[in-house]
Amino acid sequence: MNTVMDNLLTRRSVRAFENRPVPREELEQIVKAGLYAPSGMNRQTWQFTVVTDAEKIGKLAALVETELDRKGYNMYLPAAIVIPSNEKDSPWGMEDNACALENIFLAAWSFGIGSVWINQLRDICDVPTVRALLTDWGIPASHTVYGLAALGYPAAVSEAKEKTGKVIFAD
Repeated sequence: MNTVMDNLLTRRSVRAFENRPVPREELEQIVKAGLYAPSGMNRQTWQFTVVTDAEKIGKLAALVETELDRKGYNMYLPAAIVIPSNEKDSPWGMEDNACALENIFLAAWSFGIGSVWINQLRDICDVPTVRALLTDWGIPASHTVYGLAALGYPAAVSEAKEKTGKVIFAD
């Protein structure tokens, strides 16, 4: 099997991370993979914000905990988060960001870095306390956050589960 297929078939969502940083050079390559994702009409109306400070990540997790009543929520204590945001009026913003996140997850896995999709911000990114934090991080008020990538070295990797679903070739 080629390396791309191996990466696609072995990637897992990771919800337990080791307490060690992800090197900046690898984060830069991971974000570059997001930048190279397809976007509607190639408009690229996104922005990528990378946060590696544990205290800052904790502040965002605490806001999610409060706003969504998720007691003990901590985003799985990642070493870094990558937040793709997109213009609110972009007709393909959500889809563009989903493609970018998939590229980010696959690129991370190619470096041995685990990831998990965090989707809680989609419905609360304009709550004033959340928006204030996002603004402090340079995310424009005109942007929506549909999801983010929590990244870190996996504390454990689950075994592959057989995927089910129909595949039909309509030749």
